[in-house]
Amino acid sequence: MHTYTTQTALRQKITELLKVNKTIGFVPTMGALHSGHLSLVKKALAENDVVVSSVFVNPTQFNSQTDLRAYPRVPEQDAKLLEQAGCHVLYMPEASDLYPEGLQSEVFDFGPLGEVMEGKYRHGHFAGMATVVKRLFNAVTPTRAYFGEKDFQQLAIIRQLVKKENLPIEVVGCSIAREADGLAMSSRNLRLNAPQRVAASVIFESLQQLKEMVGVKELAKARIKTIENLTAHPELAVEYLEIADSETLQPISRWEESKFPRAFVAVFCGEVRLIDNIALY
Repeated sequence: MHTYTTQTALRQKITELLKVNKTIGFVPTMGALHSGHLSLVKKALAENDVVVSSVFVNPTQFNSQTDLRAYPRVPEQDAKLLEQAGCHVLYMPEASDLYPEGLQSEVFDFGPLGEVMEGKYRHGHFAGMATVVKRLFNAVTPTRAYFGEKDFQQLAIIRQLVKKENLPIEVVGCSIAREADGLAMSSRNLRLNAPQRVAASVIFESLQQLKEMVGVKELAKARIKTIENLTAHPELAVEYLEIADSETLQPISRWEESKFPRAFVAVFCGEVRLIDNIALY
């Protein structure tokens, strides 16, 4: 595996690959890798000639400096895991390489997609995320880029970004990787203590119970019941629980309003913010 810390060196390698018509699969990450990330690498390997991954904790998408400082960083372990997984190229830059003019997000208009859920509760998050993804795409120029569906709203916004910027990239969404007890795999899980880790499994359990209420209970009542199920656990505090259309991401008030409703949740487990989602049909 070749590792690069600058776009200049990375672009030289990418240019060599493109000259011989290699297809490039790209897996961008913020590090602290788990088997969910590695499953994206595996899928990229199956569908492309070369796999490029990046490890970069992007400061502009954090709306809390405390959260940014607490985000787990294990670069040597990440590099080892990626090499073992078969990744060919690793881009591990400093912030100054992606933000030479300082840590400032670009301005984007994602319309209603960016105004709900994460967009509502994490002001500036999607602008920062889109800024770094756009710059990574420009540096790697991938054929395909792979993202997990745990960040379902992020995936929708990246698809819109690619369309708006007219980028010749196929964005591939991959199923949520879960622990044995159903907890969605996340780098943030490393910050949970033992009791919190047990409590966190209630998130997926509650979403499954919500799925069983579809068409049986009125949507509003099912939503309230799910929030009650979550907050019944002393370690958990619900930031939001939305039932929305999978395509528009706009909340619905009746089951019949969407052919593909999806439940989205953000929960604080202690100080650790966890998100998850589940298709309801």
